[in-house]
Amino acid sequence: MDATNKPLTDSCLFRAEQVRAMDHFAINNLGIPGIELMNKAGAAALAALRQFWPDARVVSVVCGSGNNGGDGYVLARLALQAGLDVRVYPLAPPEQLKGDALTAYREYHEAGGSVLDYIPAKLEGSHVLVDGLLGTGLDREVTGLYADAIKAINQFSGGVLALDIPSGLHADTGRRLGEAVKADLTVTFIGRKQGMFTGEGLEHCGKIVFDDLDTPYSVQASQTPNAWLLPSWLSGLPRRSRGAHKGNFGHVLVVGGAPGFCGAARMAAESAARVGAGLISLATHPDHAALMNINRPELMSHGVATADELHPLLARASVVAVGPGLGLGQAGWGRVLFEAVLDSGLPLVVDADALNLLAIAPLKREDWVLTPHPGEAARLLKTTSAAIQADRFAAIAALHEKFGGTIVLKGSGTLVLSGSKSGPSICTQGNPGMASGGMGDVLTGVITGLLAQGLDYAEAAEIGVRLHGTAGDKAAEEGERGLLAGDLMPWLRKLVNL
Repeated sequence: MDATNKPLTDSCLFRAEQVRAMDHFAINNLGIPGIELMNKAGAAALAALRQFWPDARVVSVVCGSGNNGGDGYVLARLALQAGLDVRVYPLAPPEQLKGDALTAYREYHEAGGSVLDYIPAKLEGSHVLVDGLLGTGLDREVTGLYADAIKAINQFSGGVLALDIPSGLHADTGRRLGEAVKADLTVTFIGRKQGMFTGEGLEHCGKIVFDDLDTPYSVQASQTPNAWLLPSWLSGLPRRSRGAHKGNFGHVLVVGGAPGFCGAARMAAESAARVGAGLISLATHPDHAALMNINRPELMSHGVATADELHPLLARASVVAVGPGLGLGQAGWGRVLFEAVLDSGLPLVVDADALNLLAIAPLKREDWVLTPHPGEAARLLKTTSAAIQADRFAAIAALHEKFGGTIVLKGSGTLVLSGSKSGPSICTQGNPGMASGGMGDVLTGVITGLLAQGLDYAEAAEIGVRLHGTAGDKAAEEGERGLLAGDLMPWLRKLVNL
C-alpha cells in the first residue's frame, strides 16, 4: 500500500453496506478469491489473539452460519495447526453452511478439527473465547439461540475476541440490538465500521485492531467515507512569536452562572484561559460576581443584571461562550442575556441552558458551535435521549440541518460535524470517569479558547474534543472514580504545549 495513503485509510469509517461493497470490489473487480480474504481474516485474528493473550493455550470458537462463522473456522484451523487446544461450537449445523464458510469448515475438518455440541457451561474450560456468530449484516434484535449464546459469552470469565464486530452490535449506529457481545478485543477487516466507535460501540468492542487483509488501496478508495476517526495524537498549536501580546490571542467572554450555578461559568472561563486565550471576561449574576475570581484573579469577573450592562463586555469580546450555569428553562435573567448575545453577531459556543433556550426558539446560523449532550440534543430535535442514542449519526446530521454551524454531539465517541465535511468526525478519547458535573463546561471553555486564538469552527471543535478527552484520560490515570472537572486544568495546559 502507498504509504502516503495510510493516514487517510487510518481515519476512514464506513457503513456496513460500504464494507460489503469493498468485499465485492476486491472479489469481482480485482479477482481476489473470497476464501483468500477469509483465510487472511482468520490469520489476522489469530495473530492478534496470540499477541493480546500470549499465554493462552485453550481457545474456544463459537461459529454462526454465515461468513463470520467462516472466519471462525479459519482461525480454529490455524490455531489447531499452531498446536493450541481448539474447541469449536457451531450454532448452526456445518452442513447448512454455504460458499466460502462451507469451504472454511471443510478445511478445518480436514486438518483434524472437530465440532462439539454447544453447551454454555463447557466454555469455561478455555482461556480465550472467539465470537464468530453474526458479523456486520445484523439489523434486527437478536433472539432465540443466538441471544442465549451471547449471554453465555458475556458470562465467560476469560478473554473474549470478536471477529469483525461484536455480535449483536449494529455496525452503522453503535446500538446494541437486544443482546451484544462485550469483547476485550475486536479485530475488524477491510474497512472500519463507524458504529464501533460511538454510542455503545466502544464499550462492546474493547480494544480495536484493524486489518485491511493486504488489499490494495483501491479497495477502500472505491467508497467515500461516511465518517472520520480523529487521530489519537495531538499536534501542538503554532509556536508563538516572541513579539506576541495578549491581544493576539483573543478575548473570550463567558456568559453564565445564575445563582446556584456559578461554578459552571467559572470552569468554562478557566479552561479557556488554560488553552491559551489572551483575555478572559466573565459576565455572571451580580449575587456572586465578586467571588468568581478569588482563586483565579486572571479572570475579569463582572456582575451583569441586564442586557444594557452586558453590551460593553460584548463590544470588547472576540468570541462568546454562553450557557454554562445560565439558568434553567425560561428563567428571565438567562433569557435576556442569551438574546443579547445572539444579537451581538459575535462567534459563539453555545452549551447547557443556552441550548435549552435555543430549543424553545430555534435559529440557524453558521458562526457558532453547539455542544449538546444527548438530553439537550433530544430537546433541540423534539425527541428523546433514547432516540438520539439509537442513531447518533442521524441525530447530528439532523442537528446540523436545523441549526447550522458546527455541532458537537457529546457522549461515548463524541461526534463533530460541520459544513466542511460530508460526514462527522469521531473522537474516541475520554473515559467513564468524565461522567461528572462540570466536564461539559470545561469543554465549552476549551473550544471557545481555541476559537479566540484564530482556529476556525471545525478545527476548534475537533481539536477541542481531543484535548478535553485526552486531558480526562491523563487525569484518570490515578483512577476514574472521583475524577473532577477541575482535575483536567493542569493537563490542558500541558497538552496545548506539546
